[in-house]
Amino acid sequence: MQIGIVGLGKMGGNISIRLTRHGHDVVAYDRDPAVTAKVCEQAEGGRATAATGLKDMVGKLSGRKIIWLMLPAGEVTEQAVQELGTLMSRGDIVIDGGNSFYKDDIRRAAELVKKGIDYIDVGTSGGVWGLERGYCMMYGGTKEATDHIDPILSALAPGIGDIPRTPNRDKPEFDPRAEQGYLHCGPAGSGHFVKMVHNGIEYGIMQAFAEGFDVMKSKNSTELPEDQRFELNMADIAEVWRRGSVVSSWLLDLSASALAGNPDLSNYKGDVADSGEGRWTIEAAIEEAVPVPVITASLFTRFRSRTGNNYAEKMLSAMRFGFGGHIEGTNN
Repeated sequence: MQIGIVGLGKMGGNISIRLTRHGHDVVAYDRDPAVTAKVCEQAEGGRATAATGLKDMVGKLSGRKIIWLMLPAGEVTEQAVQELGTLMSRGDIVIDGGNSFYKDDIRRAAELVKKGIDYIDVGTSGGVWGLERGYCMMYGGTKEATDHIDPILSALAPGIGDIPRTPNRDKPEFDPRAEQGYLHCGPAGSGHFVKMVHNGIEYGIMQAFAEGFDVMKSKNSTELPEDQRFELNMADIAEVWRRGSVVSSWLLDLSASALAGNPDLSNYKGDVADSGEGRWTIEAAIEEAVPVPVITASLFTRFRSRTGNNYAEKMLSAMRFGFGGHIEGTNN
């Protein structure tokens, strides 16, 4: 299939390249022409063509046009959707693969459907590793439109890989695509809603790891009786937990890698940003009267980290950099 990709940053560029590796043709655009040129150069078999803007991209796409936005949530995405609404035609598809607020998706889909344009929101998880590992995707939109882009989503998904199959998954009420790493969640907005909660859970898991390692790191405190002080090796503990422990996970893998490189994590300040999804998860929980004390506490800890931090916050920074290349002091 042919698809336009707008925004070629840490994930957008890799999404473009992965699609070309799976036989799809990409029209690529980034506001930095040098970034666009680099992605086109890295694409497989010359399958990527550069565009100079949204209008140029629409002109270079043929048939039922599909454009995937991989832009920061907020005004920049809003402007791109509005502009595409004036450039695209009935039957065309706009995809937002960033981390937009799900209520914005619902509104945008309602606006575009008046023009006959389909809108699909794709919550995309995979970070900077997605080029090789693939992306876990949760998406919302009409069945017709989402079925149409299934070859694209299938190419981006990680596939079943070597993960053991879950018992009883062969029942007809279960979507077999979930095993492949992508899932149609429901109407427009539902994909980003599920991804929003996913990221809220991520906050809580990261915070638990960070606090646990901080407790172990502080076990040699002079405030403790001398016979109760332990000098524990954080890198070794992270490594042994990776091997058969019930808390083994990709986040633990990233923690082990960071600690092996620098056990004191002195290369991090511990200034931990939040990019919105944690806040939105808590807001949704308030609307539903659902208690989420762990996620709420983890978000508040990120707020506090910006006025003073400790080893736990450095652990959080190390994990965020590991999975997403996030730089301290920014929301990127």
